[in-house]
Amino acid sequence: MKLCQFDAVTYLQSLPDNSVNLLITDPPYESLEKHRSKGTTTRLSHSKSSSNDWFAIFQNARFGELFAEIYRVLAPNSHFYLMCDQETMFIAKPIAEQAGFKFWKPIVWDKEAIGMGYHYRARCEFILFFEKGKRKLNNFSIPDVLNVKRIYRGYPTEKPVPLMQILIEQSSQPGEVVCDPFFGSGAVLKAAQLTDRQAWGNDISDNAHLHLSNSLKE
Repeated sequence: MKLCQFDAVTYLQSLPDNSVNLLITDPPYESLEKHRSKGTTTRLSHSKSSSNDWFAIFQNARFGELFAEIYRVLAPNSHFYLMCDQETMFIAKPIAEQAGFKFWKPIVWDKEAIGMGYHYRARCEFILFFEKGKRKLNNFSIPDVLNVKRIYRGYPTEKPVPLMQILIEQSSQPGEVVCDPFFGSGAVLKAAQLTDRQAWGNDISDNAHLHLSNSLKE
């Protein structure tokens, strides 16, 4: 596992062209601030349930430079998965297409448990599926709704390792490089190791590095 602690764009700028075979990431998107202000989320500056500080927001205005770097570092004929909410989806999709990606579809992650909110409380999140060049999925029988139970009282916005394993096994081969420039709880990196891929990760947060280090010891 190769880890760095930089701003995500700065980290990607340090990687060679075409050096990554698959990129999966979950940036702390800007719309979290709106949910905080309306009181429809527990994404506060400090998480009472998990004792972890919440991360700084990655501004929508920076998606252009982020996606340009992701496109550059990805090898020809590769996939890119972006986890986001329904508001960020409409902002991110056209910017990623401008960077050169082909957009296939949003994949729905059914968390199998209702979340917070007022207007039809959230039970799902979206994973935008992009492609650079042309690469077939490894298994055509996987649906576009992935049922994986969410993590309760974990690291802020923690994603289940089995969810990431599905994406990794669909879009890469053993030995290839899987990268996450906002690794957070480290779910992508752990799933990469479990599936015999090379795990490259970055997160600017001290807590993310501490959490990942502690979880790897368990």
